[in-house]
Amino acid sequence: MAHTSDTIEAAAVEAATVDLPQPENAHLGRGFRLPNLTGFILPFLILALWQAAAANRWIDTVFLPAPLTVVTAFWKMLTKQHLAFDFLASIRIVAQAFLYGSLAAVGLGIAAGLSRRVEEFFGPTFDTVRHIPGIAWLPLIVLWLGIGAPAKILVIAKSVFFPVFLNTLQGIRNVEKNYIELAQVLTLTRWQLVRKVILPAAMPSIMVSLRYAAGLAWALVVVAEGLSGLEGLGFLIFRAQGLLLTDQLLVCMVIIGLVGFAIDRSMFLVQKRVLKWKQGYDG
Repeated sequence: MAHTSDTIEAAAVEAATVDLPQPENAHLGRGFRLPNLTGFILPFLILALWQAAAANRWIDTVFLPAPLTVVTAFWKMLTKQHLAFDFLASIRIVAQAFLYGSLAAVGLGIAAGLSRRVEEFFGPTFDTVRHIPGIAWLPLIVLWLGIGAPAKILVIAKSVFFPVFLNTLQGIRNVEKNYIELAQVLTLTRWQLVRKVILPAAMPSIMVSLRYAAGLAWALVVVAEGLSGLEGLGFLIFRAQGLLLTDQLLVCMVIIGLVGFAIDRSMFLVQKRVLKWKQGYDG
């Protein structure tokens, strides 16, 4: 009986360790994943509707040229005009404005978050100035600095500054009190408390504000260049509107949209890398 029991047990173990047949496409899940194309559905539908509207003349071609006409206009602007030069001019302005505005905002936001006196010193002035739109400052700044790049950089940097400053300040003030108490129990120095507890806890709020500010800076460059300047994508848009060059207008709009998407995705990847330690709901 004992021999029979051992035989049955050995057979059960052997059966349990037998490899089950794998589906034919099971290996695809290890080294290869099909790309998620869900995000392309809506752009494809919009493009199809646009082509149908142009082909059936639902809208006059003066107001909505066909997609192929826009592609032809893009090639003409790229090869025979100065589209690349205007594009680089806009990129330079946005990069400088975002850098200056965000660095100043993060620095002052951290200082105000760590010190009530600093917040009380800057608070009333900042709360007044931030309610004046950046575009409202543009005529005055143009009188001071002219219509060159510095005026546009200053206007955009001002618009970038306040959302980053407020989110940095609020991110520091929202640090869990339990973390501060634990740091005090561990007898951390002031610098260790800031570096190891406060800044990491506030970093999600700071990164979200930087991502928002990058997109805001790119959007505002169009208005700043349109109202003041002789180069850049904003200038091209307002010029195309005045000359009723709808195809060139759409070229600039598509470029602005695609570049804005690229900026947002880039900031998202930076945010994901910086906050890789933080687990959240994936949806």
